[in-house]
Amino acid sequence: MTALAYEVCPAVDEGSPSASGHEAVALDEVLWQAWKAMELPEGYRAEIIEESIEVSPTGRRRHTVIINRLRDALVTHLADGDHAAYQDGNVIHRRKVFIPDLFIAPRDLDEIPDEEDLGVDASGVAAVFEVVSPGREARSRDRERKRRAYARAGIPLYVMIDDFDGEGTVSVLTSPNPDKAVYADEHRVPYGTDAVVPDGPAKGFVIGEAITKP
Repeated sequence: MTALAYEVCPAVDEGSPSASGHEAVALDEVLWQAWKAMELPEGYRAEIIEESIEVSPTGRRRHTVIINRLRDALVTHLADGDHAAYQDGNVIHRRKVFIPDLFIAPRDLDEIPDEEDLGVDASGVAAVFEVVSPGREARSRDRERKRRAYARAGIPLYVMIDDFDGEGTVSVLTSPNPDKAVYADEHRVPYGTDAVVPDGPAKGFVIGEAITKP
């Protein structure tokens, strides 16, 4: 999917010593208020990723097929636990908003509300999954910007299913370092090789050919 990024820059007094700290807080609030006021056409979604609002359409057929396979398999895997798989929900970290293709959170989402009741707080999200879409900006969003954003939010597991990395890869990212906005551990395998979730509510879950096949 193609993303359109909107950067909202409030006026800043260049003579002020406030510099990056106050500017970042002000920009976060401007983006937050702008996001809440947005009215999008059906089939589009808006996220606040790093320092911009990104608007993107819903995925193509291949994207939908993979996500549905993934969700069906996770429903079975999580059936006996207290976590569930969700789609199309706002995951909120401070004044940032993410809409993962799929995420795992408590079965009772009322356990992890955000402060304005617009979604769920990222601190209670156990895992996020993204299926990388075609296009340079879409690939950059999932591979780079969202990777940093999810690590910064401390989300324990980030899984990327990427048709556009060679012949296709699955990356399982764990051990987030919020201060550095990185995942310390990455297990990346080509399509045709099973990628296994190492820990958390989805421990032992396999992303293999049943999910990534054409």
